[in-house]
Amino acid sequence: MSDYRLDPRLEADTLHVSRLGLSELRLMNDARWPWIILIPQRPNIVELFDLTPLDQTMLTFESGLAAEAMKKATGCHKINIGAIGNVVSQFHLHIIARNQGDENWPRPVWGHGTARPWEPADRDTFIGELLGAF
Repeated sequence: MSDYRLDPRLEADTLHVSRLGLSELRLMNDARWPWIILIPQRPNIVELFDLTPLDQTMLTFESGLAAEAMKKATGCHKINIGAIGNVVSQFHLHIIARNQGDENWPRPVWGHGTARPWEPADRDTFIGELLGAF
């Protein structure tokens, strides 16, 4: 996608993991929660309905694969999926592994505390487990 550009705020807050058929898969650089983001590699997408019907279908498929991989890789209690976009308008889909008793359970992860960047070894281990679960 030659016209696809990642919003600089997403680039600053996340780490590239992989490219899927439609989406770029990125890891939120906050080790408090296993948290990945799917960003459709299409220009000027703000809302889900800005995607073509075929791309909407592909995003649904990829989000299901990603959520299942997160569940397998983490053994979490619950997967949270959300597309908010109030701060960064470029459409992106959050997939977050949550566990009872994790920091801020059962409340949302947004706006809670201060992000704790991944240690490189832990990050690399988690990414390996996640990709292995795909």
